[in-house]
Amino acid sequence: MYPTVLFLCAVSLAVGALGEHVCPQPPNVPFAEVDIDKRVYERGEEITYSCVPGYSHHSGSRKYTCPWSGKWPLATMRCIPKKCPYPGSLNNGKVHFTDLSYQSLISFSCEPGYILYGTNTSQCMADGQWSKTVPECQPVTCPPPSIPELGVISYHKLSPGNVSVFQDLIRFECLSTFALFGNETATCMASGNWSDIPECKFVQCPHPTGIENGFINIAVRRTYHYMETVDYGCHHPYVLDGPRESRCEKTSSWSIKPTCKAPCKIPVKRATVLYNGQKIKVQNDLKEGIQHTETISFFCKNKEKQCGYPVPTQCIDGHLTVPSCFKEIGSFQSFWKTDPADMRPCDA
Repeated sequence: MYPTVLFLCAVSLAVGALGEHVCPQPPNVPFAEVDIDKRVYERGEEITYSCVPGYSHHSGSRKYTCPWSGKWPLATMRCIPKKCPYPGSLNNGKVHFTDLSYQSLISFSCEPGYILYGTNTSQCMADGQWSKTVPECQPVTCPPPSIPELGVISYHKLSPGNVSVFQDLIRFECLSTFALFGNETATCMASGNWSDIPECKFVQCPHPTGIENGFINIAVRRTYHYMETVDYGCHHPYVLDGPRESRCEKTSSWSIKPTCKAPCKIPVKRATVLYNGQKIKVQNDLKEGIQHTETISFFCKNKEKQCGYPVPTQCIDGHLTVPSCFKEIGSFQSFWKTDPADMRPCDA
């Protein structure tokens, strides 16, 4: 009896010793799983870790063997999220994201004047690809514009086709004798509406009036319409100052009329002056004076240097001022006094 009991005890101890040297479930590796999932593993049995979908092997060993000690070695394997490629830019829009890893979301938006066609979000999937393709930002469209009565329009389009889109431009013109009130152009706006459309209105101006010392060239008629013009002229020896034409404007009034300016008599009897680059005698060549805005120069004497210098003065509507330094030499004084015009130039 005793040998049998001793044998059974020995077998029990051997089985217990062997049971202590099996391996338990392997250590958990974040975002990974083992190929053989059991409660215990025999010594020498091998397991292999693999990353779950959406993650990829980054570092560390993937394979481990249950050792005789029954304790799994330290698992060094590391799994990291897969990356999706950069989705690219969105024409006339923006791509919003903080990360491109597995399960990350990106969103799309369009700039003002454009509408998003397609999804507004996309997610990075387990295969490293985006769930949805990048959408498109297409321009807002505007309805056909209203054409002003008695007007015409012309288009300046950014893209071909019959549809008007964001930032397309139209230009307005009115038929003859009608004036445009408002902007000459309208733009297709981000709201899908056109900016303000102008109006074409009939414009009539009163009968034009004449000018003093002048005349007006007009046809005998009762009415004058927008943009029609009349010509003015001056009686001799007056000269025209301002535009020759006056135009009927959209305000139903005429544009600025010219005026007739008077010539200037030279208020001296005898003098040599500089006129149009030449020295001439007032008493001989300028009996009629000079016209409005014309300039002559009187010669003055520098007593210290005994030289002569010209001083210009201009005719302004019949008024001409003789320089104070000018001294008129009478015919009798000319026998012993030298005219400054004949003296050595002071700047020589």
